[in-house]
Amino acid sequence: MSVIFKEPEKTFSKTWAVCACALFCCVLWGSAFPCVKTGYKLFHIDTAFVPSVILFAGIRFTLAGAFVIIFGSATRRKFLLPKAKNWWRVCIIAIFQTVLQYTFYYIGLASTSGVKASVLNGLGVFFTIIAACFVFRTEKFNLIKFAGCVLGFGGVVLINLGGGFSFDFSLQGEGFIIFSGLSAAFAAGFVKIFSKSEDTTAICGWQFFSGGILLTVTGLAAGGRITHIDVGAAFMLLYLAFLSACAFTLQSFLLRYNPVSKVAVFKSANPIFGAVFSALILGESEQLLSLYTLLALLLVCTGIFVINKFGEKKPKNKKSE
Repeated sequence: MSVIFKEPEKTFSKTWAVCACALFCCVLWGSAFPCVKTGYKLFHIDTAFVPSVILFAGIRFTLAGAFVIIFGSATRRKFLLPKAKNWWRVCIIAIFQTVLQYTFYYIGLASTSGVKASVLNGLGVFFTIIAACFVFRTEKFNLIKFAGCVLGFGGVVLINLGGGFSFDFSLQGEGFIIFSGLSAAFAAGFVKIFSKSEDTTAICGWQFFSGGILLTVTGLAAGGRITHIDVGAAFMLLYLAFLSACAFTLQSFLLRYNPVSKVAVFKSANPIFGAVFSALILGESEQLLSLYTLLALLLVCTGIFVINKFGEKKPKNKKSE
């Protein structure tokens, strides 16, 4: 483990590492949706009352930040802190990655179906690559990347066909889910740029911690309450905090050493893993065993392969010519 973080560029820039780490992140994020729903039940949270949902999210991400800070401090044998000149960078990522993304997502999810939220959230892959190419200009856009996005998004749509998808639209519902994807796209761009001048683990830990504190205070100020807790609920909260800490930290290392498009396309697999874990945890096996799921998996895998294999044109070796 220490070798990996002493020479992270050698590890996280290799194709096998990108695939393995990105898919592991997808497994963690895929488990989040059914686990959050289970957490609501275990904590007896009224999901119709947004402040309590925001409070729950705030506690989760504050714990996630604490996990990353403790891990980073242990591996470096000193307390992990960003440089004083980089605190503003941490705050910007915290606003986009934790505060805005999850505020929009949780409010939007309360006003639309989980199926539509999953499909619209899949647009985040497009937003992330477009932002990287046209806003942050960290890479060049090409038709291969666009084709990979279309294939991945096609998989997201397929996995949700037959699940009650409709085309009605409201700002607080579908609109907020789209804003959530936009916020995550900008967060990925900022991580790509800011991680060049600051320790990646420090950015991840402190953006989660500060963003989580802000969400917690906001939820409490608006009247949010958590009135029930037991061993099962505490364990679920710790797991949700762990998956956020682990997945976002790994993704941040991947973003630092690879083109954003190469990493972002893997998010197309999130709904598929979400379907798998929903079947295992919530007993929703009908969707998992359908032909749509197999076709969705094929499309997502093809999109991932296309972008990772052909998305970035390698410079020609003049000596070999």
